[in-house]
Amino acid sequence: MQCKALRDSSREIRNYDVAYFMASTDNLEDNTNFAEMHEADFPILADPTSTMSDAYGSLSPRGYASRWTFYIGSDGLIKMIDKKVNPAQAGEQLVNNMEQLNFPRASQ
Repeated sequence: MQCKALRDSSREIRNYDVAYFMASTDNLEDNTNFAEMHEADFPILADPTSTMSDAYGSLSPRGYASRWTFYIGSDGLIKMIDKKVNPAQAGEQLVNNMEQLNFPRASQ
Protein backbone atom coordinates (compact mmCIF):
# COMPACT_ATOMS: atom_id res chain seq x y z
CA MET A 1 0.00 0.00 0.00
CA GLN A 2 2.80 2.43 0.90
CA CYS A 3 4.72 1.64 -2.29
CA LYS A 4 1.59 2.25 -4.37
CA ALA A 5 0.87 5.53 -2.57
CA LEU A 6 4.38 6.80 -3.31
CA ARG A 7 4.19 5.63 -6.91
CA ASP A 8 0.83 7.31 -7.41
CA SER A 9 2.19 10.60 -6.01
CA SER A 10 5.42 10.54 -8.01
CA ARG A 11 4.50 13.53 -10.20
CA GLU A 12 3.91 15.71 -7.13
CA ILE A 13 7.01 14.38 -5.35
CA ARG A 14 9.17 15.10 -8.40
CA ASN A 15 8.19 18.76 -8.15
CA TYR A 16 10.81 18.87 -5.41
CA ASP A 17 14.57 18.65 -5.85
CA VAL A 18 14.92 15.51 -3.74
CA ALA A 19 15.94 11.90 -3.95
CA TYR A 20 13.51 9.48 -2.35
CA PHE A 21 13.47 5.77 -1.79
CA MET A 22 12.15 3.05 0.46
CA ALA A 23 14.30 0.65 2.48
CA SER A 24 13.46 -2.86 3.56
CA THR A 25 15.18 -5.53 5.59
CA ASP A 26 14.35 -7.98 2.78
CA ASN A 27 17.09 -9.14 0.43
CA LEU A 28 17.83 -7.54 -2.94
CA GLU A 29 16.05 -10.22 -4.98
CA ASP A 30 12.85 -9.94 -2.93
CA ASN A 31 12.95 -6.13 -3.12
CA THR A 32 13.53 -6.20 -6.87
CA ASN A 33 10.58 -8.54 -7.39
CA PHE A 34 8.41 -6.42 -5.07
CA ALA A 35 9.36 -3.22 -6.94
CA GLU A 36 8.57 -4.79 -10.31
CA MET A 37 5.27 -6.26 -9.10
CA HIS A 38 4.12 -2.87 -7.76
CA GLU A 39 5.64 -0.84 -10.62
CA ALA A 40 7.71 1.28 -8.26
CA ASP A 41 9.32 4.21 -10.06
CA PHE A 42 11.80 4.83 -7.23
CA PRO A 43 14.52 2.69 -5.61
CA ILE A 44 13.79 0.19 -2.87
CA LEU A 45 16.98 -0.39 -0.91
CA ALA A 46 17.84 -3.77 0.56
CA ASP A 47 19.08 -3.90 4.15
CA PRO A 48 19.08 -7.67 4.81
CA THR A 49 21.58 -7.38 7.68
CA SER A 50 19.46 -4.58 9.24
CA THR A 51 22.60 -2.46 9.64
CA MET A 52 21.05 0.73 8.23
CA SER A 53 17.71 0.24 9.98
CA ASP A 54 19.48 -0.30 13.28
CA ALA A 55 21.74 2.74 12.78
CA TYR A 56 18.70 4.97 12.13
CA GLY A 57 16.87 3.53 15.14
CA SER A 58 14.02 2.27 12.97
CA LEU A 59 14.54 -1.46 13.52
CA SER A 60 11.47 -2.91 15.21
CA PRO A 61 11.78 -5.57 17.92
CA ARG A 62 10.54 -8.09 15.34
CA GLY A 63 13.51 -7.33 13.06
CA TYR A 64 11.72 -5.27 10.41
CA ALA A 65 12.29 -1.65 9.47
CA SER A 66 9.54 0.56 10.89
CA ARG A 67 7.46 2.60 8.45
CA TRP A 68 9.14 5.87 9.28
CA THR A 69 9.99 8.65 6.86
CA PHE A 70 13.26 10.52 7.35
CA TYR A 71 13.50 14.00 5.83
CA ILE A 72 17.16 14.80 5.29
CA GLY A 73 18.31 18.21 4.09
CA SER A 74 20.96 18.84 1.46
CA ASP A 75 23.36 19.46 4.36
CA GLY A 76 22.92 15.81 5.42
CA LEU A 77 21.10 16.68 8.65
CA ILE A 78 17.79 15.08 9.56
CA LYS A 79 15.10 17.78 9.47
CA MET A 80 12.26 15.56 10.64
CA ILE A 81 11.32 11.94 11.32
CA ASP A 82 7.69 11.05 10.67
CA LYS A 83 6.93 8.02 12.83
CA LYS A 84 3.20 8.07 12.07
CA VAL A 85 3.19 7.23 8.37
CA ASN A 86 -0.17 6.12 7.04
CA PRO A 87 0.76 3.63 4.27
CA ALA A 88 -2.30 4.51 2.15
CA GLN A 89 -1.48 8.24 2.31
CA ALA A 90 2.33 8.04 2.32
CA GLY A 91 2.75 9.94 -0.95
CA GLU A 92 0.43 12.74 0.09
CA GLN A 93 2.09 12.94 3.52
CA LEU A 94 5.51 13.11 1.88
CA VAL A 95 4.50 16.02 -0.34
CA ASN A 96 2.80 17.90 2.50
CA ASN A 97 5.79 17.48 4.81
CA MET A 98 8.27 18.56 2.14
CA GLU A 99 6.18 21.69 1.60
CA GLN A 100 6.09 22.44 5.34
CA LEU A 101 9.84 21.85 5.65
CA ASN A 102 10.55 24.18 2.69
CA PHE A 103 12.34 21.60 0.60
CA PRO A 104 13.62 23.16 -2.62
CA ARG A 105 11.50 22.92 -5.74
CA ALA A 106 12.89 21.18 -8.82
CA SER A 107 14.06 23.35 -11.68
CA GLN A 108 11.59 23.49 -14.50
